[in-house]
Parts: sequence; C-alpha cells; structure tokens
Amino acid sequence: MAKKKKRKTPNLNSSSMADVSFLLLTFFLMTSSMDTDSGLARRLPPPPQNEEQLQKMDVQRRNLMVVLVNYQNQVMVRTQAGDEWYNNIAELQGTGGKVPLKEKVKEFVLNANNRPDLPELIEEDFGPPIGKVLVTPDHVISLQNDATTSYKAYIAVQNELVKAYNELRDQAAKKYFGRSYNELLPEQQEQINKLYPQRISEAEPKDYVQQGGGK
Repeated sequence: MAKKKKRKTPNLNSSSMADVSFLLLTFFLMTSSMDTDSGLARRLPPPPQNEEQLQKMDVQRRNLMVVLVNYQNQVMVRTQAGDEWYNNIAELQGTGGKVPLKEKVKEFVLNANNRPDLPELIEEDFGPPIGKVLVTPDHVISLQNDATTSYKAYIAVQNELVKAYNELRDQAAKKYFGRSYNELLPEQQEQINKLYPQRISEAEPKDYVQQGGGK
C-alpha cells in the first residue's frame, strides 16, 4: 500500500500586510478627533485697512507684547514701553540683575498703575466672589522665533510665559477663594481662567537676523 504524501502547509503571503496596516492607520487618522487645548485664545489684532484704522493702531499697539527668539537664541521683548533683551536662558529667568521675563509679562497683563503704554484696562464682572475687576481683555502676547532657534531656548521662553499666567491665577485664587488654584473646584478655576486668560499667539518661524541690545 502506497504511503500517503504529506501535504505541505502553504506559506502565508505577508507582502500585502504593510499596505493593509497603512490603510488602517490612514483611516484612523482621518476619522479620529484629537483633543485640543481650547483654553488658549491665540489671535492678533487685524492689520489696519484704511486711514481710520491706522489712527486706532496706536491704541491697539499698547495691547501687544512681541517676544522674539532670534537665531542666536537671544530674546527680545517689545512693548510700547520699550525693548528688553535677554542674551541667554539664565538672564531670561532673572540672573545677572535682569527682571525675569515672567515678571514683565505679569506687569504687562495687569497694568496695575494704568500706564498708557501698557494694555488698556476695562472693567468686567466675573460674578461672585470676584465681582467687577479692571482687566486687560485685549492684551496679546505674540511669540515669534527664527527658523534656526534652538528647541531648548524656545521651550524656555514658552515656560516663562505660561509661568506668568499660572502665578497670576494662583494669586487670584488665594485672594478671592482663600485657596491655591489647584485646590479650587472646576467652576472656580473657570472663573479665574476668565479673569486671566492665556492670550498667546505663536507665529510661524521666520529668518530673523537681529543682534542683542547689549552687543
């Protein structure tokens, strides 16, 4: 009696698996919605279109702080009050007798002395227990960088900007609610966020060729 031949199990053709995986990934990316941070209001005043708007630009300019990181990782902070240069991250954080960037941002956002070269103060009602407060709702911080700015320098500047808002919010939380911001209820945090919204506009990188003021 002849022996039965053993059937060989055919090899699976995996050459098309990569194509299938790619199609599934593409489908996932096209149909999924990613979480976004809607708490950041990022917009700049529109460019003037006529002579009347040009006259109003003086009022708008006081509401704008430009923070520029150049190709040497130096930072220029420009407001109507003048320019400030930071030559490195250490100066940015307050070493060498420099006022830290976060403090300049807090001064800009608060305009506690109602200076005409800082953002315009407007009274708004934020509900109890905050009530009516003079704030600068139209202020904008425009963060710009050179195309060759180092990632480390850019993140250091971002951290200082966010730190300024975090400190303002924490101070307000203790003033109006007697607790730190992180200890507040969600609805209380929302009140504080409306009091001090993060108004940071991040521009596309450009090729800036600028030197520091102390150079």
